[in-house]
Amino acid sequence: MPNAESVNGVVTKMDEAMKDRLARLDRDFSGLRTGRANPMLLEGVKVEYYGQQVPLKQVAAVSVPEARVMEVRPWDPSVLKELEKSLSKADLGSQPMNDGKIIRISLPAMNEDRRKELVKVVKRMGEECKVGLRGDRHDAIEKLKKAEKAKEISEDDLKLLEAKVQKSIDLFVKQVDAAAAAKEKEIITV
Repeated sequence: MPNAESVNGVVTKMDEAMKDRLARLDRDFSGLRTGRANPMLLEGVKVEYYGQQVPLKQVAAVSVPEARVMEVRPWDPSVLKELEKSLSKADLGSQPMNDGKIIRISLPAMNEDRRKELVKVVKRMGEECKVGLRGDRHDAIEKLKKAEKAKEISEDDLKLLEAKVQKSIDLFVKQVDAAAAAKEKEIITV
């Protein structure tokens, strides 16, 4: 097998791509609003600071003093108005309250319809991730088949590597299902 390392690299690259997909799914899930306050809800918020759009976490600290309340404390008090404007545009379901030093955001309780809607979103996101995983598997198997056709690996090696690829995707699909189930439970819990 002259190219065994590159063939094993196919499986390793596939595993890395699948890990990246799972990490991206976890980030996406953390950005979904549940019944509890979570600083990740503000992850995508940009604030104008000295003429540039910068991420909120570069100009302020976010804390969660209560289950449905977030506090945003700017490092520089001069950015307070811009911060409030950006948080108003963030569509969190509540208007930010500025007391001159910090901004408080009280998140409203979610109703049953919104919870059901979010559960559907979680299922869709999980399914999209699994479709991506299957695409990664397909790409890896195609590369392995090309290596077998080029006589870089034997037919037996191909079968062993295909089994390894399948075992790997099965593990990642279970992780996606577990993450989706945990997020659904978090959303449904009142």
